[in-house]
Amino acid sequence: MVKYDYLIVGSGLFGAVFAHLARKAGKRCLVIDKRPHLGGNIYCEEQHGINVHKYGAHIFHTSNKEVWDFVNELVPFNRFTNCPVALYEGKLYNLPFNMNTFYQMWGVTTPAQAMARIEEQRVAVLDAMREQGITEPRNLEEQALCLVGRDIYEKLIKGYTEKQWGRPCTELPAFIIKRLPVRLVYDNNYFNDAYQGIPIGGYNKITEKLLEGIECRVNEDFFARREYWESLADKIVFTGKIDKYYGYCYGKLQYRTVSFVEEVHPVPNYQGSAVVNYTEREVPYTRIIEHKHFECFGDDVYANPVTVISKEYSTEWTEGSEPFYPVNDAANTALADRYRALAAQETRVIFGGRLAEYRYYDMAPVIERVLNHPEVKSW
Repeated sequence: MVKYDYLIVGSGLFGAVFAHLARKAGKRCLVIDKRPHLGGNIYCEEQHGINVHKYGAHIFHTSNKEVWDFVNELVPFNRFTNCPVALYEGKLYNLPFNMNTFYQMWGVTTPAQAMARIEEQRVAVLDAMREQGITEPRNLEEQALCLVGRDIYEKLIKGYTEKQWGRPCTELPAFIIKRLPVRLVYDNNYFNDAYQGIPIGGYNKITEKLLEGIECRVNEDFFARREYWESLADKIVFTGKIDKYYGYCYGKLQYRTVSFVEEVHPVPNYQGSAVVNYTEREVPYTRIIEHKHFECFGDDVYANPVTVISKEYSTEWTEGSEPFYPVNDAANTALADRYRALAAQETRVIFGGRLAEYRYYDMAPVIERVLNHPEVKSW
């Protein structure tokens, strides 16, 4: 029987980067994925000359130069800057919260005026809480109100957050939103990181480079033939659901999932932005992504007479759907800690990524974790 040094379950960023580094170190790897394609959630599909992010918008950003240099050695990146806008009751607001947002919200034009409005609302909230004997925010709603006041919370946070998590903000833990970025400058760049962009030609280019020369098999479910797959390699890199790996022995973790409704429109420019958030609770989707804007800038968007958009709907994960991110409440965190304790005792299995660690990671931190993983450092 063929033997490998590593069986890598899942071809998302953690698995693909691990396989890439292992191959460079002379290790023999087999990558399997239950989906019909490689790349995990960064997979793109070309439609009408546009790279469509099939599992939601992926914008690479980092301040870690080692990570930035690593991905740019694979494929060059463009200069995309994430500047989303929020739509609430027909009015647009810039994100993240900055002087443009405050001007749109209140008509203020100076940082001092903006801070005065925020502080006025914060003080009113804190006074009301003290009158009720509340000394610390008990939930996300109270935490957000204490940080930015009622106007910003009700227009730009409440509805979006409740759609995203499927729960009232009063039932979500305060720690989810311990701080909110408030910028007293006219800067619409969503990220503070030093480096930001999209791979030229789409994310599939990165996946192809990472897995070049590595044996990969798609449409293969690890759990359908677990003993067989485990027999093929000395060690396993597992990137799927940690609770499923352990047969749900402590119970099932909760996840949120996202579904996407794609539409092709016979116009060159649908919304003028890659990302528009819909913050009203009554609008069923959380945001609309117009994929063309990730790689096409200025008047170049008009060279293609059609565009592709995706409406995103956040729902509770159910069996058969794709788990996207963990539910970071106290109960799930405690349950995940029990599974992570089991994982820490493994000598043959390496757990990595959002699902296997039950932690929310952006792309750059996932790559950083692989680069600094003790197994990788040991080669």
